[in-house]
Amino acid sequence: MTELGPVNWPPAPIRTERLVLRESEARDRAAFIELFASPEVGTYVGGPRPRDELERAVPEVPGRRPGFFVIDLDGAMIGMITLDRRDAERPGHVRPDAGEAELGYMFLPEAWGRGYAVEACAAALDWFTDALPSELVVLCTQTANGRGMRLAAKLGFTEVERFEEYGAEQWFGVWSSVTPSG
Repeated sequence: MTELGPVNWPPAPIRTERLVLRESEARDRAAFIELFASPEVGTYVGGPRPRDELERAVPEVPGRRPGFFVIDLDGAMIGMITLDRRDAERPGHVRPDAGEAELGYMFLPEAWGRGYAVEACAAALDWFTDALPSELVVLCTQTANGRGMRLAAKLGFTEVERFEEYGAEQWFGVWSSVTPSG
């Protein structure tokens, strides 16, 4: 994982109709552990991690870095969004020198199916457009992840390629805030 780039961090909390995207706080630690220990959440990201391992490894204030947003609903963390540079060694790039920003997200299962992911990811992409204009954003998800595929489509990602990684077929798409000239 490579630094996002020259952005002012942390931004003021980003408010949507129902959510707040904000910097991580110590009160979020238990929700982070729940997120990474969840078998449902782990289905398409390598499986759940053991809770005792997470209790030892998760810092007091997890995820404090540029491009990392906690998704807050009514004062409680329901998920997270990351915008990081995609590792050059991984498959899937749209630039010859790699380094595209990659959107990642995870939500607690009780938050699924309510449109929170679309709302939060769209807000993060809007922030990104203001912070780093003209940058491309990529997204990678397993083709078996129906929810992830639908989210990519709703957000306006366009398929670039499919490839095998982590023992599964991956869908790789790109999003750009720049409107192509006709």
